[in-house]
Amino acid sequence: MNQKLIECVPNFSEGNDMQVIGQITGEIESVEGVKLLDTDPGKATNRTVVTFVGTPEEVVEAAFRGVKKASELIDMSRHRGAHPRFGATDVCPLVPVANISMEETVEYARRLAERIGNELNIPVYCYENAAYDEKRKNLAACRSGEYEGLAEKLGKPEWKPDFGPAELNVRSGATAVGARDFLIAYNINLNTTSTRRANALAFDVREKGRVKREGNPLTGKIVKDENGDPVMIPGTLKAVKGIGWFIEEYGIAQVSLNLTNISITSLHEAFDECVEKAEKRGLRVTGSEIVGLVPLKAMLDAGKYFLKKQKRSAGVSEKELIKIAVKSMGLDDLYPFRPEEKIIEYILAGKKKKLTDMTVEEFADETSSESPAPGGGSVAACMGALGVALGTMVANLSSHKRGWDDRWEEFSSWAEKGRKYQEELIYLIDEDTSAFNRIMEAFAMPKKSDEEKEKRQKAVMEATKYATQVPFRIMETAYRSLEVIRAMVETGIPASVTDAGVGALAVRSCVMGAFLNVKINAADIDDKKFVDDIISKGEEIQEKTIKEEKEILEIVSARI
Repeated sequence: MNQKLIECVPNFSEGNDMQVIGQITGEIESVEGVKLLDTDPGKATNRTVVTFVGTPEEVVEAAFRGVKKASELIDMSRHRGAHPRFGATDVCPLVPVANISMEETVEYARRLAERIGNELNIPVYCYENAAYDEKRKNLAACRSGEYEGLAEKLGKPEWKPDFGPAELNVRSGATAVGARDFLIAYNINLNTTSTRRANALAFDVREKGRVKREGNPLTGKIVKDENGDPVMIPGTLKAVKGIGWFIEEYGIAQVSLNLTNISITSLHEAFDECVEKAEKRGLRVTGSEIVGLVPLKAMLDAGKYFLKKQKRSAGVSEKELIKIAVKSMGLDDLYPFRPEEKIIEYILAGKKKKLTDMTVEEFADETSSESPAPGGGSVAACMGALGVALGTMVANLSSHKRGWDDRWEEFSSWAEKGRKYQEELIYLIDEDTSAFNRIMEAFAMPKKSDEEKEKRQKAVMEATKYATQVPFRIMETAYRSLEVIRAMVETGIPASVTDAGVGALAVRSCVMGAFLNVKINAADIDDKKFVDDIISKGEEIQEKTIKEEKEILEIVSARI
């Protein structure tokens, strides 16, 4: 899939009236090609974070319609809330998701900003990567003074908006439109009601830090540099913004963080740093919450991190890693954390049922039905996945064996490798059936004219090649997974050596079964070089697999 995708995360200054929020999101959803992923209203902040994704042109159109509807429904002169804000649509960032560069995303952001300014008469500031001026890159600078100080700010030449009038729009305020990397809005819950203490903790960790003072750090004279600007003492976390506030809805204070680049500072690093700094201030972190959505990788990385802190194997299921992340960071402290509603990849995957969503009985029944798919390729991939799963099981058991505590990392590493092979083979269970369906779709194409016949023939050949490559990929993955099984037969917990042996048998059957599919599909391909190459490589993989399986079973027999 080479489709360009952009995410948009507008923040609207209404968090209590669901009818208003519904009308705004309704406008967004009215654009075909856009999918609304999340609507996250906050009562205390009186603010709703909306997340939607789609192709660039459609996202820009949906964003404009949302901003327009917000300008009609939200009156900023009457707005009150805990979060800094200066407009009905306070911020509207675009985020590159797939097959699009930041440079292209910037162009779309600026196009949206210009349209909002010109058509809706709303002052617009471009921030982050879309900023025309370096000092406007920081959203906090653009929003300084908030709505109440906007009239005065717009009168200053240095704060003339990038688009729209340089005068106050009393009803709608101003809007910041930007292009940025994926941002996680992350709040740390504290066992205090003190905003001052929460702010102090935020200053400890955020990259900007706090103002340096002479003598008393709270009341001393502010230290300034040669340009007359305050000298800052940096916080401990890079690519992190933060403030402290009190949330009346929950009766607690929070450190509200924006993680602007999770490859620099991850969720789990931010959480642990807040825990450490809170303890030094006599505070306790009771949990945390993710506002809006989170990438799957961030949750999996957190799960692995906390397991490794416990000196436990991280080679466990995706579901288990997410569970560990949720419990370790207290993401269910204020309300249940539902992965299917919070993790972006799960939402995009939708409700379509896959073969791998079925029970074993359902999968067997579907295979035995008169439908030609799922067939041998999917079943071969399933055998391979179960085979390497047995090797992974032995690795996990070995990492927890009493007396082997100093070897937990060794076995955890093998378990993680096994999980990767297993996940790839599980994916290929459905992909093999999908490849078969591609052939059927190609055959169903019209063939009345010569041009249609030629197009159909080309599509059939391409689909058949792909249907040959998928089982070959099953072969490759399954063969490579034998390294895990062999290692566990040689070094794993003795009581489970036969489990790893069964795994080797399943993987061999997987490879041989997948190769049968490669050969039968290759027979319909007229590209001789392609066929000769894939058959030759397949024969080599099959031969090496049989040899490896034989050696593994000999070791198993010797250890029984």
